[in-house]
Amino acid sequence: MNKKTKLAVLVSGGGTNLENIINYFKNNPDVEISVVISNKADAYAVTRAKNHGIPCRIITRKQFEEDSELVMNTVKGCDFIILAGCLVRIPDYMIDAYPKRIINIHPALLPKYGGKGMYGHHVHEAVKAAGEKESGITIHYVNNELDAGEHIAQFRVALTEEDTPDTIADKVHELEMEYFPKVIEECIKKG
Repeated sequence: MNKKTKLAVLVSGGGTNLENIINYFKNNPDVEISVVISNKADAYAVTRAKNHGIPCRIITRKQFEEDSELVMNTVKGCDFIILAGCLVRIPDYMIDAYPKRIINIHPALLPKYGGKGMYGHHVHEAVKAAGEKESGITIHYVNNELDAGEHIAQFRVALTEEDTPDTIADKVHELEMEYFPKVIEECIKKG
């Protein structure tokens, strides 16, 4: 790598994936998390970013929709945009500016359990209700259709009849912690 790869990480909630990404790359001189963007000022992810000295910006859902200049200026200079629990639909202007450079993680095996309303615990409840024998994560590029971008990687975990939405969430979270930063790194290396 000739130059440092800069990441913008978009979050909406607690930020466990953000923390994991920060820790994974903190000793890598070739990768820098330049900015964390949250659509919620009270998201604990904001605190996590500040604790690591990473600049943080609050951009509301409405601003994402209506103020492309603000958003694009905030990610200016970034090479990749990482969605780590971001519940804002990414506007077309960002997707057009970052083709195959916006990476999302989804807590299910897409194309199942994706789309509108399928996030967080809603996904695990749907997986349990359907009696699925496995679940997992899908890491994918973001395109103009919700949860329908090209898959980069999927990782699976077996489920049992005894699993609850909470235990499914725990199993899926373990996969997120193990694989998401590694897959991001692979995408960076590919350029």
